[in-house]
Amino acid sequence: MMALFMVLWICAQDKKIMIATSKYFKQPFSAVNDMTGGGILDAQASGSPGEDDAYAKATAANLAFLNSLASDLNKMINARDVMEEKAVEMQVTSDGLKITLHDKTKHAIFKKSTAEITEWGQLTLQNLAWIIDRNDLKVYIDGHTSDDDSLKDANYGPWELSADRANAARRLLVRYAVKPEKIERVTGYAATKPVGSAAQAVANDRLTISLAASR
Repeated sequence: MMALFMVLWICAQDKKIMIATSKYFKQPFSAVNDMTGGGILDAQASGSPGEDDAYAKATAANLAFLNSLASDLNKMINARDVMEEKAVEMQVTSDGLKITLHDKTKHAIFKKSTAEITEWGQLTLQNLAWIIDRNDLKVYIDGHTSDDDSLKDANYGPWELSADRANAARRLLVRYAVKPEKIERVTGYAATKPVGSAAQAVANDRLTISLAASR
């Protein structure tokens, strides 16, 4: 009876309440949208009008939930110099919310050529950990480096450094109350996925953390 009451109540509400209710029950991510795009990609018709309408409502709820996560994080780390330097970038992808932490001059995540996390990096990851734990999210961590000549050591190069940085971020998230089983992947890519055409650019020193709903 309670389930029937809930269904009837939800159906009687306006669109905003329906979306909010959907967010509460954490529908799986299905939206693919750039944070700055401001819209939902059109889906190809594959079912009845009723099914398409239900899919559109679920997609809108998912996108609203992801935007809410991004907004929460932005408020936590909001500072004019952070935004001007573009030290943190957020984007909605098919995997969920993708957060890129760039190792900028004023807001370096790691101490130069090491996997030691800076004070700024610790603060940012602590805020991320709070969002992850609060929303019961899965986590994917990818470390990237630039093609820096100073890292061309035969025994310790970009591969080792990028993997160590990703693992350092994992350990810190766990320390800040993220459940270990929520970490789905920790990967070091070295300089194999550069941003733009210049593999040596400092913008390639970055940490990417993707958040997805637990299914």
